[in-house]
Amino acid sequence: MFVSPDHENLIYCGRIDFSDPKAPVMLFPCSYVRFRFRGTGVKATVANRREYATSYLGCLIDGQMSKVKLAEEGTVTVTLAEHLPDTEHEVMLYKRMDACHIMTFLGVELSQGAVLCRPPEEPERRIEVYGDSVSAGEVSEAVDCVGQPDPPHDGQYSNSYYSYSWITARKLNARIHDIAQGGAALLNGTGWFHAPDYIGMEQIYDKLQYNPRLGEIKEWDFSLYRPQVVIVALGQNDGNPEDYMAADYQGEKAKHWRMRYGNFLKKLRTIYPDATIIAATTILNHDPSWDRAIEQVCRESGDDRLHHFLYRNNGRGTPGHIRIPEAEGMAEELSGFITSLGEGIWR
Repeated sequence: MFVSPDHENLIYCGRIDFSDPKAPVMLFPCSYVRFRFRGTGVKATVANRREYATSYLGCLIDGQMSKVKLAEEGTVTVTLAEHLPDTEHEVMLYKRMDACHIMTFLGVELSQGAVLCRPPEEPERRIEVYGDSVSAGEVSEAVDCVGQPDPPHDGQYSNSYYSYSWITARKLNARIHDIAQGGAALLNGTGWFHAPDYIGMEQIYDKLQYNPRLGEIKEWDFSLYRPQVVIVALGQNDGNPEDYMAADYQGEKAKHWRMRYGNFLKKLRTIYPDATIIAATTILNHDPSWDRAIEQVCRESGDDRLHHFLYRNNGRGTPGHIRIPEAEGMAEELSGFITSLGEGIWR
């Protein structure tokens, strides 16, 4: 039984390109399609286009996780499960990684005699995250390196499901749009993404597709998803190639960054006038001057729905990316802070 991507019993979440409903395109981490079926097996057909790192498709079947290596280019049909009990099963296919690759979902094939069931319920709570590799869950599965530098990796350890972003969303029973890109800073010309012509979040935040090496640049329609809580987790990569905030906090470059960061928050406030906005960095090692800058911008904003959040070991927790246990700890702190703001923020 073939199930087309535009079937009404498929549930999607994420900033996904539906310009062709029979071929939705996923660029952002945490983007997913969910469905339920009664049967014994399921296959998926996807097309992939890679820029860097090895590409993997994430899969959850009845809560059991797996990943499937994808070809660098072209369309493949992959077996996700077979010989299952002939009962009802829940499946989620998701984007494990950021815009190192772009993935088009082309449908699923269920076992002979299978039945597609009513879709699962989606929560009413909605969060959105603007961040970098930590928010994307990069190298999160390298659990033997907790508190240590990263091991050699080429995408195999990256899993957005274990990002603090998505764990936080699950703790809060919320949907998520994760606008997270490894290496991204706020400003163009800084950070690590898209070398040597670095692209910053100012150029990413309002896009459906922002990586020029993967195809046409497309704008996002913000009316399609209205989060009640927005998390801005930038400032980690902004010290490359020059850590000017640490070198001269009152210098012109540092003042310029604080002005642009404040303007970015104002843009988000204009788009989401009723949202709670949380500004933060992460526990990944960085100079505390960036958190000082964020605190100053938030304090001077006059926005009573803008909050600066610091983790207990903010900026000094690890020299490497955030592993699963560390992401769990971050999510516990962040979700606790959000919950402390009261139920009213979700209305």
